[in-house]
Amino acid sequence: MTSVFIHNFGCRVNQAEAFDWSCQLGEAGISVARDWRQAEWVVVNSCALTARAEADVRQFLKRIERESPGTRIVVTGCLTEKTREELARHSSVFRVIPNFRKDSLVSELLELAGTGQAQPEKRLFRSRALVKVQDGCDARCTFCLIPSLRGKSRSRPLDKVVECATAAVERGYNEIVLAGIHLCAYGRDLEPQKSLLDLLQALAAITGLRTIRLSSLDPRLLPRPLLEFLVAEEKICPHFHLSLQHASEQVLRRMGRKSTPAEYLEILNFLRAGRPEVSLGADIIVGFPGEEEADFVFLRDFLRESALNYFHVFSFSPRSGTPAAGWRQVPENIKKKRSEELRKLSREKNLAFKKMFIGRVLNGIVIKKKESGFEVLTGNYLKVMVEGRQDLRPGQPVRVRITEAGPAMSQGEVA
Repeated sequence: MTSVFIHNFGCRVNQAEAFDWSCQLGEAGISVARDWRQAEWVVVNSCALTARAEADVRQFLKRIERESPGTRIVVTGCLTEKTREELARHSSVFRVIPNFRKDSLVSELLELAGTGQAQPEKRLFRSRALVKVQDGCDARCTFCLIPSLRGKSRSRPLDKVVECATAAVERGYNEIVLAGIHLCAYGRDLEPQKSLLDLLQALAAITGLRTIRLSSLDPRLLPRPLLEFLVAEEKICPHFHLSLQHASEQVLRRMGRKSTPAEYLEILNFLRAGRPEVSLGADIIVGFPGEEEADFVFLRDFLRESALNYFHVFSFSPRSGTPAAGWRQVPENIKKKRSEELRKLSREKNLAFKKMFIGRVLNGIVIKKKESGFEVLTGNYLKVMVEGRQDLRPGQPVRVRITEAGPAMSQGEVA
C-alpha cells in the first residue's frame, strides 16, 4: 500500500489542512505514515512567515534527500508562493503545489502515487478534529507577508463547516479546533454575510459535540455579542489566544493595527471576569522598527499587570516586501535582551496560573499515550500527565484532579 507522511510547518491552519488531507487519503486507500522515514511520499506543508521558518523548511528538504534519497516529495504552503522555482529544482521534489491549488492537493497526489483499497473511516493520529473555516487576510499589517502569500480572506460556507464538524463527531471526535488565518473575519465575504458568532452558535447546537476550541483571535474584531457568547457557552473551551502583537500605541500605529491598550484591557478583563478559569495568551512582537525603550517598558508593564497568563514572544524578523522591512531596525542584541525578559515573565505568570488549580478538578481530553501514562489537555489549556493508567485512549474526555503544577507539564489523576 502506498504510504504518505505529511509534515507541517507554521500555523494551525496548516495543521487543519493536513488533518483534512489525512482523512481523504485514508478514504482513498493511502496509508498515512507516522514517520517520514517509513513513507514513499512526503508532503511538506511549508511556512514563510519568518526567515527562521523558511530555513527550517529548506533544512528538512535537504535532510530527506540526504537520509532517504528514494523518498518523493510534494511541497505546498506559503514558501511555494515565494520560491516556487527554487523548490522545484530539488531532485526529490516531484511537484510544487501553490496555496491557490491546495484544494486539489489530494487529487494531484493520487494522480502521482495511485490509489489503494478504500479503508473504513477511522480516527487518524489526532485526538481532536481540526477544522479549517477561513483562509487569507484582508488586513495589511506593515510587518506581515500573509496577505500576499495566502490572498484575500475567504470563508468556508457555514453549512459546510457544520457538515464537517458533524462528520467529525460521527467518527468519534469529542473536540474540534477551529482554524483560520484571520478567524475573527469569518463570514464577512459570504453572501449573505455571516459572522464568527453565527458559526459558533451553529456549531454549539451540534448534538454530541462536547467542546469547541478556537485558534488565534484578533482583538480588533471581537464585538461585545461575540465576547458574551464566548464566556456564556459551555462548549467553548475557556482558552483564548489573542494576536495583540504589542501594547504601545506608537508601535501599534506603525504596525498598521488600529488598537489601543485600553481596548485590550477591556477585552481581557471581560473574558477573565466572565470565566475566571480561562487561560489567556497572546502573540507579542519585540523589537519592531522604532520600538524605543519607553515602548518596551510600557509593553512589559502591560503584560505583567494584565489578565494574560502566557505570551508567545517573537523577535521582529524583517520580511522583504513589507513596509517595515525598510525601516530603521532595532539592534539584534537589544531584541534578544527584551525577548528574554518577556519570556521569563511569561514563564513566571503561567506557572503561577497553573498553581491556582492544584486540588481542583477540570474537564479535559486525552491527547496521547506516554511511557508512564497519558497526557491530558484541559479545557483551559493545562497539559497534565496522568500516570499509572493504561485504560485511557486518545480523544477520550476525562475529568482530572490537578495534584502538582510544573512549568511545562502538570501532574494529575483521573477524578
